[in-house]
Amino acid sequence: MFKNLTRGYSKENFKTAINMAWPAVVESFFVAFAGLVDSLMVSRLGSYAVAAVGLTTQPKFIGLAMFFAVNVSISALVARRYGEKQRKDANSIFMTAITFVIIAAIVLSLLFVLLADPIIWLCGSGENDAKELATHDAAVIYFRIIMGGMIFNCIQMAVNSAQRGAGNTKITMRTNVTSNAVNVVLNYLLIEGHFGFPALGIHGAAIATVLGTVVSSIMSIISIMKQDTFISIPYILKEKIKASWAAFKSMVRIGYGIFFEQILMRIGFMATALMAAKQGMDAMAAHQVGMNLMGLTFSFGDGLQAAAVALIGRSLGEGKPDLAKAYGKTCKALGMMIASVLILMYFFGAHWLMSMFFEEEHIIDIGVSIMRVIIFVVLFQIIQVIYMGCLRGAGDTLYTAFAATMSVTVIRTLVSWLGGYVFGLGIVGIWLGVLADQVSRFCFASIRYKMGKWVKIKI
Repeated sequence: MFKNLTRGYSKENFKTAINMAWPAVVESFFVAFAGLVDSLMVSRLGSYAVAAVGLTTQPKFIGLAMFFAVNVSISALVARRYGEKQRKDANSIFMTAITFVIIAAIVLSLLFVLLADPIIWLCGSGENDAKELATHDAAVIYFRIIMGGMIFNCIQMAVNSAQRGAGNTKITMRTNVTSNAVNVVLNYLLIEGHFGFPALGIHGAAIATVLGTVVSSIMSIISIMKQDTFISIPYILKEKIKASWAAFKSMVRIGYGIFFEQILMRIGFMATALMAAKQGMDAMAAHQVGMNLMGLTFSFGDGLQAAAVALIGRSLGEGKPDLAKAYGKTCKALGMMIASVLILMYFFGAHWLMSMFFEEEHIIDIGVSIMRVIIFVVLFQIIQVIYMGCLRGAGDTLYTAFAATMSVTVIRTLVSWLGGYVFGLGIVGIWLGVLADQVSRFCFASIRYKMGKWVKIKI
């Protein structure tokens, strides 16, 4: 496989792809793994707590949608300027982005904290009995804490996106791995109370998450305090680089499609979460763990996508479209190998994985049924994420927005509704919608990628 992929290209180029990819994969994996550990530790409080965290997931990502769009813009533009050897322009883009991120994060954080109660209610929480009321109250407090500290998360994501664009994926790996290690340790100390720390329950999980992002934001800022890094605060101060309207327009040109993609995708994800919540809190708890496990598979594709964005942006900036295609093929091959391992792990370990989170056998059975669907999801998920990353790295963001909107907002929602309610398959039917989403995104991305027009886009 590797001989076919690297035919016509030097071993040095292939090693560059591996060296760029593995830190991003490790970073993304530990982010997802920390989320899984979060759910595992919270599950000790009861299934209601897992469901409460699940209710906050989609509104949290809706709040972060704009920042995800900005981050892709930063990575793509910095990578292109890196290839063009335009350091001053790259730092101008960074300054423009970080200024926007700080202002937007403060405004949105205040809004989400103030409107937490109605937002969680809209996400499908109920107040019909004591368990549903406890779930709602826990979700509201958790959401307020998480969104109250979102500025730290937004800053570290913006800095790390710039670093990835410049090829510094090991720095972003270190910051995120450290952040999630802090999160896990504080979870242990604050959820149930150990070594004299107070037992804060689900509130402790939220505080641990925020403090983890505080650490990562500090580390990210330190990483750009050196004079010799491509993105550099001392260089910005020395050259008196400021935020610019031209840089902002470049960000908008790439990011607006991704922003609308994120919003419309989150509407589709929200619809799925609402349907899962309507199946009952036990089904919602199993659904949340399933989403965390699927997030673990996504993390590998996401890490490879981050590498693809940087490598493809750099190659196109250097005027080497064939090299950009080679990097795309390499990332795909790595993704296929990882997917094969995950499929085997989920097939043979489904019951064991779910029993780590729940003691109730009926919830474990629901989770195992979900895992059977996730096995097929993995086949398509990792590759479509990598292909989408290649297209985004080239600046083909309008198409990726269209593909994601059709797949998530339309196909996923429709198939979930048909499977869950019309055909009466319950939570499994809803997860068939998730599978349909991944299959359709794979088809959309594969067709566009293989057409090859993305290598000619100017940004």
